[in-house]
Amino acid sequence: MKKLTLLFICIASLGLASCKKDTIINQTTPNRTVVLNVASSAWSLSSDNYTYFVNLSVPEIDDIAMADEAVLVYISFDNGVTYLQMPFVYDVDAYSTVISKGNVEIDIQKADAQQTAPRKPTANAKVKVVIIAAENVT
Repeated sequence: MKKLTLLFICIASLGLASCKKDTIINQTTPNRTVVLNVASSAWSLSSDNYTYFVNLSVPEIDDIAMADEAVLVYISFDNGVTYLQMPFVYDVDAYSTVISKGNVEIDIQKADAQQTAPRKPTANAKVKVVIIAAENVT
């Protein structure tokens, strides 16, 4: 009886303790980062005097990036020591982005109605554009 019980335990432990296959997904397209320098003189005021803007050429933003991937934009006014992710509001100025194929536009507008004209940046800026690879599953 002991031999039968021992045999049953051995068979059960071999049958229940099977190997598990781990699937490792290798991402073939890594995320991409583009860092651009923006001079303080590059900002333009819109014709209605409500928006300062700058257009940045980013050819890495292609049709695939527009359709399937994520594009994040950060700005730094201290030479890359700290970055702020857009959109954000700083001292009543609202920073936002418009992303299109090959282009990132950064807009600065007032966040309240008390003052209409935003302040033009007086320092040079670093803009970091991060393109996150993704697969569209829809």
